[in-house]
Amino acid sequence: MNSVNQVFNKVLLDILPSKKELEKTMNIVKKIRDLLSSKAKELNIEYTKIEAQGSTGIKNTQLKGDFDIDLFIGLDYEKIRHNFKGLSKNKLKKELKSLFLKYCNTWLIKSLPKEYFSEPRLLYAEHPYVTVSYLAEDEEIKVDIVLYFDLTLDYIGKYGPITAVDRSPLHGRFIRDNLSSEQKNDVRLLKQFFKAAHCYGDKSALGKVGFIGYSAELLVYYFGDLTTLFNRFHELESKSLDYYNRSEKELSDIIHFQNDYLIIIDPIDKNRNVASAISKRAYKYCKHLISKFLEKPSESYFEQREIQEANLTKFDEGKIKHFFIAELFNQNEEIHYTVNRDKLYSLADSIKATGEREYSHDKRFGSIEFELYFDDNLNEYDLAFYVQHPKISETYLRQGPPLKEKYHVTKFKEKNPNFIIKNDYLWVETKRDYNDFLSYLRTYMNENIPKNFKIKNISNIVEIQTSLARKALYILDNMVLPFI
Repeated sequence: MNSVNQVFNKVLLDILPSKKELEKTMNIVKKIRDLLSSKAKELNIEYTKIEAQGSTGIKNTQLKGDFDIDLFIGLDYEKIRHNFKGLSKNKLKKELKSLFLKYCNTWLIKSLPKEYFSEPRLLYAEHPYVTVSYLAEDEEIKVDIVLYFDLTLDYIGKYGPITAVDRSPLHGRFIRDNLSSEQKNDVRLLKQFFKAAHCYGDKSALGKVGFIGYSAELLVYYFGDLTTLFNRFHELESKSLDYYNRSEKELSDIIHFQNDYLIIIDPIDKNRNVASAISKRAYKYCKHLISKFLEKPSESYFEQREIQEANLTKFDEGKIKHFFIAELFNQNEEIHYTVNRDKLYSLADSIKATGEREYSHDKRFGSIEFELYFDDNLNEYDLAFYVQHPKISETYLRQGPPLKEKYHVTKFKEKNPNFIIKNDYLWVETKRDYNDFLSYLRTYMNENIPKNFKIKNISNIVEIQTSLARKALYILDNMVLPFI
């Protein structure tokens, strides 16, 4: 039987970037940096530094074949802050957006000659940035060029960042300076594990967001090595990782941490939980896989495979009736997949909340669980639902006021002359709007679906249409429901 370390060593050989890959990335960064620097001089634009961030930059935690480059350009906020004096937060945000937009259009995009770059375009996170493809030999390498304010650690500690990306270069320097080469290889293994589990990044198959690169790097930093992390991974749901050594009580008193399932505090900003967006489902599924891996170590846990399609022949009639699918098509490619993802999660959350309870808060279809799976290249988005009681009675007993509340009792009796008395409360038999979940689902989705989506199919899974929808069903049935 393979030992844990034997498996780690074998996998590492397959995922380590080659010297040639590293040199290729460095040469591309140098070329773009020189082009940007030359254009800045021509336009008389001042900046503090141009530096490659992320795993392919100063962190050096990338996997083999990962060439995507994040190039960050620092601006000196002290030199321009007088332009924004006295502005409200909203007005400051608008002014900064205008400034970054101007730099993107007049400086960044104009620096990129068509002979080396294709399709430079603006994307928007908190503020605009440029994404472009660098033409290298027979492949295109994605490059994001991001402007940020080059703030000190002390400034962020006192006042927080000015924009969300202002922390990123400090994150890079922290990982560069605080992880050894061995630990960076552990990060590579951990990222590969999360990717193989389909629980990585903002396209995680489980929940809205899985584990991101920085969270993987911090996990290795906090636990020291991957073996220790795997052996103690189960502790994360009950133990916070805090660079500032605050107690669990102190952290629980911080309002914006109170709904977070995992807590991994950012060493750069004590008020930021790096794990705030990590899905509880992604964590639970990874915890399960890690437990199985430790029992019987195997390289298979690090192999990236396509998600399986649900095999309906293995669903008996009693099981089939509990599952439903909504197959959707995004008609507006300009809308970023994360926006579509968030809107559909919000919609599904509403379906769950209103489907589990009547407006009177009485029980409805019982427990409802769902999962979203999508492919933004195909513009396909699919929601799979599990429903505890898909068909229910046409009426239900709606609870009224307790008998001791005389005023409310009188009013209730006037409106509901067919009341009954039970357990010291008034009750009335009430007709449901829906007693069939599929009818409810179709109506709710047709009335509330975001305008950019076209509904292709809403049905019981017997009428499921696409491969992607069958994958969504597989995820819900095998990767979500067993761990709830």
